[in-house]
Amino acid sequence: MLLDRLDVPIVLAPLAGGPSTARLAAAVSNAGGLGFLAAGYLSADALREQIANARGMTSAALGVNVFVPGIPAAPGSVDDYASRLTTAASQAGVELGRARFDDDAWDAKLALLIADPLPVISFTFGCPDPSVITAVQGAGSEAWVTVTTPAEARQAAAAGADALVVQGSEAGGHRASFIDDPAADVSGGFGLLPLLQLVSRETRLPMVGAGGIGTGAGVAAVLAAGASAAQLGTAFLRSPEAGTARVHRDALAGPGETAMTRAFTGRLARGIRNQFLDEHSQAAPAAYPEVHFLTAPVRAAARSAGNPDLVNLWAGQTHELTSELPAGELVAQLAREARNAVAAAAGRLAPRA
Repeated sequence: MLLDRLDVPIVLAPLAGGPSTARLAAAVSNAGGLGFLAAGYLSADALREQIANARGMTSAALGVNVFVPGIPAAPGSVDDYASRLTTAASQAGVELGRARFDDDAWDAKLALLIADPLPVISFTFGCPDPSVITAVQGAGSEAWVTVTTPAEARQAAAAGADALVVQGSEAGGHRASFIDDPAADVSGGFGLLPLLQLVSRETRLPMVGAGGIGTGAGVAAVLAAGASAAQLGTAFLRSPEAGTARVHRDALAGPGETAMTRAFTGRLARGIRNQFLDEHSQAAPAAYPEVHFLTAPVRAAARSAGNPDLVNLWAGQTHELTSELPAGELVAQLAREARNAVAAAAGRLAPRA
């Protein structure tokens, strides 16, 4: 199991949509952790290039994360939402995109990763069919599945997953839920520490804890709760190796409150509150990736213009703790802090004389 061989039990979250780069993944792997590349939103050819670039910068293990396709939204379900976004599009100086469904080049990416495997392939937005997991494993890769509930953990274990990425509701970016069901929003989802404890009762598969981990103390906490490693994404968004847009970097450094929203993509995600999130979250339908394509021109224009009010500022709840440290230095700092936190906790648990 690769998790047992890492020098540092830190995994880079995939960070699809721009922040993921070959430099960032390689830097984390070179520092003793596990760097991930995000296949999401890339063509198979672009993913092939990213893998080649990362391999050119590290001989250590790398992983790739793939989106599991969902199902198309009901015809017309996005029409009303599109109508209310015309003002935002005008404000950005663009036309809305065409709401459409696609499977993010699922077959082509799987074919690439099976023909030229990496040590780990992780899946999010669903549990792949057991035949897909078997094919990935047959090519020599470990298959990790991202889960957000104990029920999803049971399903992933039954499908043959090698490990579970256990995502708490504190995490920035998209929720990895197998089904993006608005009826489940009322509960707010499981926090990471409760979820790790519940999942460990369901299965003995290795767990990677993800969500709201911004310091070495957070890393130590998830290890103490039974995880084999901690996965961090927001913590690396301001590293120089990341492809994070300047408007996003600036927002991460501030004190902004985060909230869950479907406003930008149609799938529930956590980001820093801004004008677009506040105005459109309540009306946004559960329609991914249709809404993603609908709002894409608005978001791209806002990033280019440095306008923080119209762009998705994905961030976990501890984004104010981020720094601009190079990724390798950040991995080393987190490891030191985690060791100190474990030692301090052990001291508090020592029997009194």
